[in-house]
Amino acid sequence: MLAIRNILFVLLVPGTVTVLIPWLIAGRNRAAQFSHSTPWRHAGLLPLLIGVIILAWCVWDFIVIGQGTPAPIDPPTQLVARGPYRHVRNPMYVAVALILLGEAALFASLALLIYTAIFFAAAHCFVVFYEEPGLHRRFGESYDAYRRRVRRWIPRVRG
Repeated sequence: MLAIRNILFVLLVPGTVTVLIPWLIAGRNRAAQFSHSTPWRHAGLLPLLIGVIILAWCVWDFIVIGQGTPAPIDPPTQLVARGPYRHVRNPMYVAVALILLGEAALFASLALLIYTAIFFAAAHCFVVFYEEPGLHRRFGESYDAYRRRVRRWIPRVRG
């Protein structure tokens, strides 16, 4: 049942953000835009693929480690600090941004690039003003220690 709830969340939230909205933004000439491929556009496949892999990995960790979903109405019971969460505190948002950047390149769409920036700004505000305070209340010192070890968006370079 937990896996089904996670799949439904991914279809509803990241699916809407990374598939439905970009499909609407890219306009009616999506097929024509894509048919005029260039190496630059194909380069968009790399961030898109990396984003999909990170997103799937995060969902798996929410099922196995967190025993919950990324949805605020069905949060994990355990703090997830492994996998991609060892490197950044918000890898799902990073994954979605990578997917959107890949789509912007694939469709050579300035509008999708602007949408990506808006998404990221909204995600940042949501994380800072809602998620982090909620995680602090739910997990206390273990979350505070995690916050001290792991950056919000950009991984630490360890030598």
